[in-house]
Amino acid sequence: MSALEELVGLTRDLTNPAVQDWKAKKRKIVGHFCSYVPEEMLYAANVLPYRVRAPHCAETTLADVYMSHFNCSFVRSCLQFVYEGKYNFLDGFVFTNSCDHTRRLYDVMRETGVGKPFMHFLSVPHKVSVQSVAYYRDEISKFKENIENSFGVEISEKNLKEAIQVYNETRHLLRRLYELRQEKAPPLTGEESLSILLAGTAIPRDQYNELLKRLLEELSRKKGISDYKARLMIAGGGCDNPDYYGAMEELGGLIVTDSLCFGSRYFWEPVELGDDLLLSLAKAYLSRPSCANMADKVAERSEFVKEMAERSKADGVVFQRMRYCDLWGGQLLHLENRLKEANIPLLALEREYRLDDVGRLRTRVQAFLERIGR
Repeated sequence: MSALEELVGLTRDLTNPAVQDWKAKKRKIVGHFCSYVPEEMLYAANVLPYRVRAPHCAETTLADVYMSHFNCSFVRSCLQFVYEGKYNFLDGFVFTNSCDHTRRLYDVMRETGVGKPFMHFLSVPHKVSVQSVAYYRDEISKFKENIENSFGVEISEKNLKEAIQVYNETRHLLRRLYELRQEKAPPLTGEESLSILLAGTAIPRDQYNELLKRLLEELSRKKGISDYKARLMIAGGGCDNPDYYGAMEELGGLIVTDSLCFGSRYFWEPVELGDDLLLSLAKAYLSRPSCANMADKVAERSEFVKEMAERSKADGVVFQRMRYCDLWGGQLLHLENRLKEANIPLLALEREYRLDDVGRLRTRVQAFLERIGR
């Protein structure tokens, strides 16, 4: 089996052989909901970090008892899976104040008693400054202490440094992968690329790095894709469904880059090792291309999208956000103006977590591709 086939196969279900093997060895797995969670801390404690998703969630009837329809369908799908027992393989959860919807998910799980013994809330600053970095360093320190006390482990300086180095290797390998996607004939579709990123959220990091090395070697011999109508960039809120990309690419658009928390924003900046490793983590995580919850980074986010689009020679940008996501809705206005100045076409899409409205998606994307062609 090729590395690409193996990586894509790891994302088809909620668990995979790597997760099952990890549990068989009586090791802990902790789920988290945000790219601002420093996974290195869990990895250093020999705990598997697992980015929580709800693939193939068909309904949210149980979750809707506790959450409003004005809460986004992602958090309602996750809560549905909680009540259905789909996350029983997890030994804990880490939440952040990334948005009001995720905060509400934490509140419901805590108050209704369906959480885990390990339930940590990591408070991420919504602005970046000297003071906020120091604050986040303290939050990471509390996170470290809770992991040690809850799982009976000690996170040594040596183990944490090694964990950071392993994750930095991942970031380097994924940057190389994204460079290949910027070529005139990229060796990967956007659907395959998202699957590769998702695989890394649910398997041990050392195993993931070895698969990425094999993949890069395979791609160096692979013929690139040239029969596309337009090169597209995806931006906006989190998207963890490769089928969403596939629906666009079936129409002739090739997704060559992104600005997503399941994409470039997750790995773009390495952690610069310093004397204080907790401070190094705080600086790195707050200095990466930001999420829409960072109130002072609106212009910087738009500029990052523009630069990524130009670097990858994208013919247009597809901005997608979850319905009722006010944070990314507010970003859209500034991004529209910035891309208009740069003469880069933009398509704005509002979506639900489940890909039920694929017909509407195809119609909008088809019209966008025709506009780019004209």
